[in-house]
Amino acid sequence: MILACHNLNKSFGERSIVKDGSFHIEDREKAAFVGVNGAGKSTVLKMIIGEEPVDSGNIILTKGKTIGYLAQQQELSGCNTIYEELRTAKSDLILLEQTIRSIEQELPSLSGDALDARLDTYNRLMSEFEAKNGYAYESEIVGVLKGLGFQDDDFEKQADTLSGGQKTRVSLGKLLLTNPDILLLDEPTNHLDLGSITWLETYLLNYPGAVFIVSHDRFFLNRVVTKVVEIEHGSIRMYSGNYKAYADKKKQIRDAQMKEYLNQQREIRHQEAVIEKLRSFNREKSIKRAESREKMLDKMQVIDKPLPDVQEIHFKLEPSCISGNDVLAVEHLTKQFDGHILFSDAAFEIKRGEHVAIIGSNGTGKTTLLKILNGLTGADAGTFTLGTKVHIGYYDQEHHVLHDQKSIFDEISDDYPALNNTTIRNTLAAFQFTGDDVFKLVGDLSGGEKGRVSLAKLMLSEANFLILDEPTNHLDITSKEILEQALNDYTGTILYVSHDRYFINQTASRILELTGQAFINYIGNYDYYLEKKEELSAAYTTVPASLDENPISKDKKGIPKGSYFHIGQNRQELKMPVENVSLSKQSWLEQKEAQARERKRKNELKKTEERITLLEERNQEIDGLMTHEDVYSNSVRCQELVDEKDKNTAELEELYEIWAELEG
Repeated sequence: MILACHNLNKSFGERSIVKDGSFHIEDREKAAFVGVNGAGKSTVLKMIIGEEPVDSGNIILTKGKTIGYLAQQQELSGCNTIYEELRTAKSDLILLEQTIRSIEQELPSLSGDALDARLDTYNRLMSEFEAKNGYAYESEIVGVLKGLGFQDDDFEKQADTLSGGQKTRVSLGKLLLTNPDILLLDEPTNHLDLGSITWLETYLLNYPGAVFIVSHDRFFLNRVVTKVVEIEHGSIRMYSGNYKAYADKKKQIRDAQMKEYLNQQREIRHQEAVIEKLRSFNREKSIKRAESREKMLDKMQVIDKPLPDVQEIHFKLEPSCISGNDVLAVEHLTKQFDGHILFSDAAFEIKRGEHVAIIGSNGTGKTTLLKILNGLTGADAGTFTLGTKVHIGYYDQEHHVLHDQKSIFDEISDDYPALNNTTIRNTLAAFQFTGDDVFKLVGDLSGGEKGRVSLAKLMLSEANFLILDEPTNHLDITSKEILEQALNDYTGTILYVSHDRYFINQTASRILELTGQAFINYIGNYDYYLEKKEELSAAYTTVPASLDENPISKDKKGIPKGSYFHIGQNRQELKMPVENVSLSKQSWLEQKEAQARERKRKNELKKTEERITLLEERNQEIDGLMTHEDVYSNSVRCQELVDEKDKNTAELEELYEIWAELEG
């Protein structure tokens, strides 16, 4: 165990953040810290590092272990460049290297015992330098910078001139390079693009120390963590497994608690009705029976009603009218900034009812495209056309469409003057703005609160074409799930930019990837995109041989310039409108089919292993239950558990055979 927190208590005034909270983190363990916005996650992290005092309780870090902390907001001062700032994380190695070089300069002038002593020091320092992988620290710095999305020409930028998101990435890079024994990361993926998030996942999975992560990125948590620590209503609980396992277990527990509570309430009402009936007979015998039942009720240990989830936003998106089938047509669209081309000759169409996600690395022009479509900035060339009866509703990730000097109430009433006060208040209440909250200035709101105001305006717009820029930023997981449901129920058309892979998986029917100044179209969700991207990458490795006679101009990534690729749902449907490129060779198809079979085998093997683990854990749980007096003294319950274990064991025998066949 590297970190243990026992009986933590923390309050701000009358508001209790955590009550008798306890949890621990093991060596090398990767754990998530989850809870709704405002639950107290960041406060607990600050208590662990000593930034926030603990009212009572103990926080114990194993002796000799180091701890590193990444806060959500970062301030970088000084005049260091990005590269120099990350280099400070290796200051001990740099100092060690300088000492070694200094000794090398001294050695030629020494002799005798002085030389021997200096050589001993030199050899000792060299061993230490090599043990710390000193020869590779420069390449390690470059690797982390590029993994976090910085390009070579970014390295010399002044750190104190960077945006908040860039500063967070620099701070994250410094922290990773210091290699503390336990990392505390508060929303580390907030300012990362898809490629950087994937890189960070791999980095953390291979990290030799422990990691404790606050994040609302469910895809990220499912990939990285093996334990979830939850804070809810001031209580802290631990769950084994990734985020999905936690969510499933939490639902089971909540359902069981509610069922137990409702059953008891039903029994209480039944007994009260019987007592009342017995008393109504007004006979000595029936009155005694009533009194006996009352005593039983008095002795009953009443189960508290499970606490409800923290207040959630709730809304429904409804278009005011149906648009034509052709919603958007983009033709030959080109945009550049300071000589840097974002996209060139872009062309695509969107039909009514489609849910289209735009993905790509930071700086490729995704947000710029949305601004062009909303008339907030102009294109350098090309056109776009909106279809018949198309009405746009725009969600801006930076909330520039909101007015900082207005109150929340005025922000709504000024845009929708036909609404009365009651309707406006009811709308804002659905987004957790009640009482005097509605008179807060927009400029004083947090990012999450501004996001909720923007969502409220979006709901009232009754638009039939939603254009959304990072709609899940600053939303907690519960709010994301509500937004996902609202978008999936929406009958209009959606075009959005997002780095949230889980959100994309749940809501997108089509993906446009902006890469190499061109758009690649994938007809499916994020899982489908990953599968087809692998096939597309493999296809390009076979293209050069067929291009000898008719070479095609390509960009740096090998993608034909100005091309528009379409990847369809059918495995055989891989269409590329590029001349003289044939992907139908028998050998290529055989290779693809073999790869598909291997992927299927691995997926089935993983599902089988997960099912085996689940059943084995349940059988162990049953064995434990059978030792409880309230169970082994209940013959009906005993038989139920025996039957369940027999059924599990029979299924396990079949699964073991399946596993052996798949593994072989």
